[in-house]
Amino acid sequence: MLLILGVLTPASAGPASLEIDAAELDSTGLDSPSPSAARVLWQPPVAAEELRSFARPPSPWGSGHRGVDLGPLGDAASIRAPTDGEVSFVGIVVDRPVLSIRHGDGYLSSFEPVESPLKFGDRVTAGDPVGTVASGARHCATPCLHWGVRLYGEYINPLTLTGDVEPSVLLPLGED
Repeated sequence: MLLILGVLTPASAGPASLEIDAAELDSTGLDSPSPSAARVLWQPPVAAEELRSFARPPSPWGSGHRGVDLGPLGDAASIRAPTDGEVSFVGIVVDRPVLSIRHGDGYLSSFEPVESPLKFGDRVTAGDPVGTVASGARHCATPCLHWGVRLYGEYINPLTLTGDVEPSVLLPLGED
C-alpha cells in the first residue's frame, strides 16, 4: 500500500480537500508518518493551467518530461510550498535557478526556474511562499513553473498528489 502524506488544504481551496484526524498523525518528524494516517492532498505551488504534462521516460536516462509545466505566469509570480518540508537545494542547475524541498516519506519536489531567499535546511509549511519565477530564465516559451516530484528517486506525476490526476490502475489481462 502506498501512503501519501502531505498537509490539508483549507476547505475553501476546493473540492479536493480532505479531512484527517490530527490524532492519527505522528509528530516525530518528516520521515516518520503514522501507518494509520489517511491520504492527504498537496496544494499546487501556483494557480495555473497545465501547459505540458508529465511524460515518464522509458529508462532512467531516456527522454521524457519529468514533471509538469504550470503557467502561463507573470515574471516574479509567487511559488508556494505544496506541503510541509525542508529545503534541500537552492542554486543553479545548468542555466536555471532551482529550488528543491524534501517532504519526507521519500518525496522530493523541485521547482525551476525559481529564485528563492531560502537556504539549505530551512523548514517550510504548506502554502508558504518559497520563491518567485525567475525572470530571463525560461523553461517554456512563456513564463512557467516546472514542478517535478521524485518518490524514492523515481519521478512521478506531481498532479497525482494534488488530486488533479488519478494514478493509473493496472488490471490483469482480459479484465476491463
